[in-house]
Amino acid sequence: MGRGKIEIKRIENTTNRQVTFCKRRNGLLKKAYELSVLCDAEVALIIFSSRGKLYEFSNKSVHRTIEKYKKLCANDKHSEPTTNSIGEYTGKLKQEIDILTKYNSNLMGDNLSSLSMRELDLLEARLEKGLNCVRSKQKEMLLKEIKDGQEREHVLIFQNQFLRNKIAECQISRDGNALHFYNEAVPQFYTQDLFQGNIVGAVHQQPQQDLSIISFNLQPGKQC
Repeated sequence: MGRGKIEIKRIENTTNRQVTFCKRRNGLLKKAYELSVLCDAEVALIIFSSRGKLYEFSNKSVHRTIEKYKKLCANDKHSEPTTNSIGEYTGKLKQEIDILTKYNSNLMGDNLSSLSMRELDLLEARLEKGLNCVRSKQKEMLLKEIKDGQEREHVLIFQNQFLRNKIAECQISRDGNALHFYNEAVPQFYTQDLFQGNIVGAVHQQPQQDLSIISFNLQPGKQC
């Protein structure tokens, strides 16, 4: 079973407190060493026990790391803005916001009565410039749409022609198969052979007295 959650508070028992300090101190020193090796970081660790005993670790030098820390803190203090500078910066931002708000209102056609003739001319020039940019962009988009439409038209024409060719090939193939089937299905009859076969059958079937009639009918030049 896993260990239960330990409540983080001061250990009242002196012996238990000392044992816990030793275990966690060694673990903390080990983690600091692993961090310095794995990440190539400059690490300095200082620990004072409740009795005032010092424990430290550093992969470079504790004093060097502390001096570096002091320099960085001093630079940060010098770079921090004062209360007056913050107020001035805020005032400038508010002024710029008011100017931009007024300019936007003028572009929308509002509050024009307070502008001078020169300001109106500048506003007209800016609006004309913006309008030209809008027209240019609109023209560019229209040309692009026309070009895309022409390309789609060429593709559709090609596909239409391809389908027409396939339909024509299928039609020719179907007509050829039908003609071949008709030639094989209809037998070739010769009237002379059929007539002679009928006569021979009649001779065998008719009595002897009818032979004269058959021979009479076979004489050339005679009509029935």
